[in-house]
Amino acid sequence: MRGQMVGSKQIFPGLHLDAESLCDLLATEKVSMTAGVPTIWFAILEHLDQDPAAYDLSALDLMLVGGAPAPPAMIDAFDTRPGLNVVHAWGMTETSPLGSVSHIGPRHDELDAEGRLALRAKQGRMSPFVEIRARGAEGLIPWDDTTTGELEVRGPWIASSYYRSEQGAESFTDDGWFRTGDIVNIDTDGYIDIKDRAKDVIKSGGEWISSLALENALMGHPDITEAAVIGVSHPEWVERPLAIIATGGTSAPSLEAIREYLAPHFADWWLPDAIEVVAETPRTSARKFDQLALREQFADYALPVAD
Repeated sequence: MRGQMVGSKQIFPGLHLDAESLCDLLATEKVSMTAGVPTIWFAILEHLDQDPAAYDLSALDLMLVGGAPAPPAMIDAFDTRPGLNVVHAWGMTETSPLGSVSHIGPRHDELDAEGRLALRAKQGRMSPFVEIRARGAEGLIPWDDTTTGELEVRGPWIASSYYRSEQGAESFTDDGWFRTGDIVNIDTDGYIDIKDRAKDVIKSGGEWISSLALENALMGHPDITEAAVIGVSHPEWVERPLAIIATGGTSAPSLEAIREYLAPHFADWWLPDAIEVVAETPRTSARKFDQLALREQFADYALPVAD
């Protein structure tokens, strides 16, 4: 809408969302700002790596990523290889649609490269006039960058109900906040960090495991091109993590290698109990990883029996 208001040229790729078509469109139309989901940008990054000089993307100032949290490894790869600026944003149809943007401000000048990357991988601070809070099992959570809860938002353009429909009434609180379904923590500066979708959290032995955190870490592995993590049934722990990976044709790392790769960043009980290698993970119409399809595909998955 803003592009229309200021008379900007707008480019729509239509059905052609393969990396080659998108790169050609970005270059020939001299696109200065673009937006997409992480799976699209991963495909573009892989395509650019094959021939870095094939496309002139010098006009491209900003690549917004949203729809799903972007792994820090992807943001860093765009910085260091094609030299493109990836900015994280968050929003939903119910937020009309932009909710937050992850900009680094002057207060973060003293952060080192690792700290700046970690901040850029968050979903950022809310747009003006949009309020946020998050609710855990014991009520509203503190903004301590650690405690997690479901994100709730309200504001002048945030939905307060669904039009002529009683369905979805549970998505709105009695005092007028929209329950997003995103599990987050919030830091002292108000930056939100999405840890998972409420429906995708893996419930293991009474504790929560973030499938999203594991996926983002796995996407940083040099031999893994795609990664999804789902919970599968376990007779003792209710659910345990199953990692589903694609390697782009290279040999797949073993379960032991994957657990060793993840071990420095997660508790031992978070690590996947098994891996499955697929040619490509299923996608939704928005090109996100289709967690529902994966849960249906592996509904009867039998985990290996531990000693």
